[in-house]
Amino acid sequence: MNRDWIATARTLSEALPYMQRYTGAVVVVKFGGNAMGDEEAMAEFARDIVLMRQVGMNPVVVHGGGPMINDLLARLGIKSEFVRGKRVTDKATVEVVEMVLSGLVNKRIVQAINDQGGRAVGISGKDDDLMVCEADDPDLGFVGRPVEMNVQVLRDLYGAGIIPVVAPVATGMADNETFNVNGDTAAGAIAGALKADRLLLLTDVSGVKNAAGEVMTELTPKEVSALTASGVIAGGMIPKTETALKALEDGVRAVVILDGRVRNACLLELFTDHGAGSLIRSTEPRVKPRHE
Repeated sequence: MNRDWIATARTLSEALPYMQRYTGAVVVVKFGGNAMGDEEAMAEFARDIVLMRQVGMNPVVVHGGGPMINDLLARLGIKSEFVRGKRVTDKATVEVVEMVLSGLVNKRIVQAINDQGGRAVGISGKDDDLMVCEADDPDLGFVGRPVEMNVQVLRDLYGAGIIPVVAPVATGMADNETFNVNGDTAAGAIAGALKADRLLLLTDVSGVKNAAGEVMTELTPKEVSALTASGVIAGGMIPKTETALKALEDGVRAVVILDGRVRNACLLELFTDHGAGSLIRSTEPRVKPRHE
């Protein structure tokens, strides 16, 4: 008998307890980074999401699209400026952001999931007032901070067996403005409003690293705060860990920051004992198994 077949059967058997543990669980997945621009990586991500749905989980995909936005802005001759790592978004820029995120990127992901046998529907934070925002910072223009979440539309979709794919564009509190929302921020707000079992933040790094440069497999909020204060957590990891801490405060059971470039990263995290990336939760690390 082919050894690869035996190995595959053994892997499926070993994954059964984790599949049972996550049956009915809501898992919000933030998809972004370089994997979005690679057709093979996109198809593999879509296959993983369909598998999660097939075994009884309720995945909700929230995506970014920075590289695609940059590309179209450059082609249109609109210059981008960044303040503290966030895009300054004027009227012209927010129109491009909405076109790219709600149109091009969102529908590519929806199509990829459908191509793998799933049922996906793409929406933005403006649909059914899913995400209502106010200006995050006057220096950033139309960059929003979620202040009101109406997530029933997501429950309705996954309750009907449909995978929601959410573009991080939102409605303003006044005058029906359109706001660009950081993808991680949007995913955290959605996960918090849904009281999700897991928030998976896929990125282009392997996880949160300590002072020695080693990936930390589990952390508490207290450890995250200490690493940030000491400067070990810095740069682009700061908004991700801030999102994680806010999501935990809002009722998310655990947050994982993991490398989306790794094949089957979501499945490795959810369906194996060792997981993937850095898991952040309020309970002390190693007191309980990773999946409790």
